[in-house]
Amino acid sequence: MSGRVRTRVDRGTGEVVAYSDAAVRNNFAVIEYCRTSMAALSGATAGMLGLTGLYGFLFFLLAGLVLWLMLLLKAGSKWQQYFVSRQSLLTSGLFSGLFTYILCWTFLYGMVHVY
Repeated sequence: MSGRVRTRVDRGTGEVVAYSDAAVRNNFAVIEYCRTSMAALSGATAGMLGLTGLYGFLFFLLAGLVLWLMLLLKAGSKWQQYFVSRQSLLTSGLFSGLFTYILCWTFLYGMVHVY
């Protein structure tokens, strides 16, 4: 692992904030694991509920938003210690779990409602 440190200047206070590349990569790996788990669980839920079409995709976006809010609540008011920005926390990896979501969604929908 790289021990490099990146810095940026905080807009509000003017202080220099340092980020370890290894720590940032580890945090995003944990977030990616949470997103994949969320995609599988919400896909299974959407399939069992019988959601089809746009309602299923809206359920995916809603589940992603709920996960984002839960992560922000878990990080608390000091989210800057763990993540570079809130926007990257919301957008990075959101659609990487889409295929997992669709797989679980269609599989459970077929098992519950078709067969």
